[in-house]
Amino acid sequence: MRTTMLRKTALTIAAAAATAGGIAAPAIAAQATPGVQAAAVVQADRKGHGERQLDVRYEAQPNFYYCGPAAARNALSVQGKNIDVHTMAKEMGTTENGTDSINDITPVLNRETGKDVYKSVEISTPTADTHHTDKLRQDIVRTIDDSRAVVANIAGTTTDTTGTTHSFEGGHYISVTGYTDNGNTVTIADSANPDHARYDLHINNLANWIATRGYATTH
Repeated sequence: MRTTMLRKTALTIAAAAATAGGIAAPAIAAQATPGVQAAAVVQADRKGHGERQLDVRYEAQPNFYYCGPAAARNALSVQGKNIDVHTMAKEMGTTENGTDSINDITPVLNRETGKDVYKSVEISTPTADTHHTDKLRQDIVRTIDDSRAVVANIAGTTTDTTGTTHSFEGGHYISVTGYTDNGNTVTIADSANPDHARYDLHINNLANWIATRGYATTH
């Protein structure tokens, strides 16, 4: 069940079991070793011709409820920052129920990058309309061109560009670390499972995945 961006977004064991038919479930991913690196996500920063991919120093989340701090940590890694995920969790008020909303993540991003660098943007409707999708595309392109990553709070199920299903009915946080085709396709760094650490989504799919929640982007 989807909730608003102001409600809790924990990855619950029940939600993980319900999505076992897709990729490795969050409850399984929670067993990942803290600090696990995924070489597929460590990539050179490159740009041009309507695309850019940032250099991500990926780490998997150490448990099932640290997706918020882990997404923020992966996002900040594109700036060369290596911040302890447990410290970030404390700053965000993360508990076993998860991190309440993107509004708890944005202030932490700003503490690490500078006052008012990031802002929270909400997609309050059950599905994203054209305005939401266009704004999300513009926000992602602007933020990544500024050599920063976007952090998004998502819920539900989506399909990436290879046809792989990603399902987080209980809610989840991801980082957006690149784009191609002028932002019509975006690159995701996902802390839930290092075997699926990086994948690409069409911008429409990402907007609908964020719907009823929000994302942190630069001004």
